[in-house]
Amino acid sequence: MTLQLAWASSREFWNNKRVIVTGGAGFLGSYVVKQLNHVGCKEIFVPRSREYDLTQIKAVSQLYADSKPNIVIHLAAKVGGIGANRENPGKFFYDNLMMGAQMIEVGRQMNLEKFVCLGTVCAYPKFTPVPFLEDELWNGYPEETNAPYGIAKKALLVQLQAYHQQYGFNGIYLLPTNLYGPGDNFDPASSHVIPALIKKCVDAVKANAPFIEVWGTGSASREFLYVTDCAHAIIQATENYNSSEPVNIGAHREVTIRELVKLIAELTNFKGEIRWDSSKPDGQPRRSLDTTRAQELLGFVAKTDFREGLIETINWYVSQN
Repeated sequence: MTLQLAWASSREFWNNKRVIVTGGAGFLGSYVVKQLNHVGCKEIFVPRSREYDLTQIKAVSQLYADSKPNIVIHLAAKVGGIGANRENPGKFFYDNLMMGAQMIEVGRQMNLEKFVCLGTVCAYPKFTPVPFLEDELWNGYPEETNAPYGIAKKALLVQLQAYHQQYGFNGIYLLPTNLYGPGDNFDPASSHVIPALIKKCVDAVKANAPFIEVWGTGSASREFLYVTDCAHAIIQATENYNSSEPVNIGAHREVTIRELVKLIAELTNFKGEIRWDSSKPDGQPRRSLDTTRAQELLGFVAKTDFREGLIETINWYVSQN
């Protein structure tokens, strides 16, 4: 059974709105598009990279000319796990910076009604006190393996705040924690930790393998948000929030990687050995967001139980393989 959550939404807000969702064919984007359909948005434009290369200003200008949006929800990004970040620091920096900066600039030129920008938890300093408060965003350098990506995304917050100050541009910036759910990226070369672990455990069970190998020591912690919850938060923020101050979007739940591996092994019925490769990096030592601002300003509280969300994700992966 797919998790279905009831959320209040102002359908009137979406009447006659034309919305661009960059990255709308991707993991999170597909859920945002579904939610936009649910709340009654009739004109949704999802640009495809083969038609609009958003790192090129001409393509961005053409996208705006073709779709004539009132609202842009900017989700497009070059992303990946620790390995992908280590192998592509230049590409992750350039592509994310250029896509966002140009989408914002042309939106300003077109007198866009609202720009919704998705940031990243990777923008926070490496040793941010837990839970992460939005005010801590500039108090240090991000964890080294994903710093180029995190800094590129954080630069878009500076741009939105500068444009708000100089031009009155209505741009909002959301900082989601690590996402998971059905439809996630399970490619071992670029996936994040939950899909990577699910694939390892499910594949090991199929092959009757005696062990799986996991990067790091297991001591690092993460917070995970079910993708449907994040999509609802984006819709609620688009409807209700108009400040340039960043807002954390999370589940306010911290779990160590060691605990996560144990839970996924249990849910996938993997009973073999867990081998930890401590020569590989753990990434940021701890991650968990303070979500007070989201609750107070957006009316958002994550609803999905973590165990139930993992079961849904595992079932989806099994059904595809």
